Amino acid sequence: MNNYQHYSFDLWLTLIRSNPSFKRERTKFFFDHFNQGKKSLEEVERIFRRIDLLTNAINEKTGGNIDTDTLHLMVISEINDHQYDFETVDLAALYNEMEALVFQYRPVVYCSATVGVLRTLHQRQDCTLSLLSNTAFIKGRTLRKVLQDLELGQYLHFQLYSDETGMSKPNPDMFRLMLDAIATTRNGEVIQPQQIIHIGDNVKADILGATEAGIHSLLVNSNNQCISSLLN
Repeated sequence: MNNYQHYSFDLWLTLIRSNPSFKRERTKFFFDHFNQGKKSLEEVERIFRRIDLLTNAINEKTGGNIDTDTLHLMVISEINDHQYDFETVDLAALYNEMEALVFQYRPVVYCSATVGVLRTLHQRQDCTLSLLSNTAFIKGRTLRKVLQDLELGQYLHFQLYSDETGMSKPNPDMFRLMLDAIATTRNGEVIQPQQIIHIGDNVKADILGATEAGIHSLLVNSNNQCISSLLN
């Protein structure tokens, strides 16, 4: 494969994957604290899954971003058949609880090849790397800490998250923001689109989004192709 001058990476299911225990404990927390509707634990789990899939589809369609606080309120509302006094919900405290769970049940590096690939690319002369990620229940500010703990953040020259930009992939403006950030990172150096590649697991958000932006792309993991193919 070509030696590109800039490598952009998706995050979830590309560089990291969720700790299954996190989702289980998050479900238990909402079951214990926001369950006036007396839903079963399994029902609360299904509600989280439905909201996650729904909002992801909406964000991909509109190119916008439904923020984490709204997602939590949507879950609470559905658990209680849309009858809940939101004035009683301390959203800041709730997110602090969720962030604590993230670090108690921290995401893991996607596979054994991930760190080595990032390290190798980072060491290449005149090569920069970045992250372009849609977010949902976990905010970008938390994910930055996670990547630092996992020793992945040190290889990324910048990170862009949808909750901070207000845009979600495959929105072309999200990719244009990345291109602007590349130019800033490289002190205004002009890089041709064919010298940039975006790597991700989602055909719509990552591959079609990159194509629309006029840059190369590589689908990994969801098609049994490992990130290590970047070094071939």
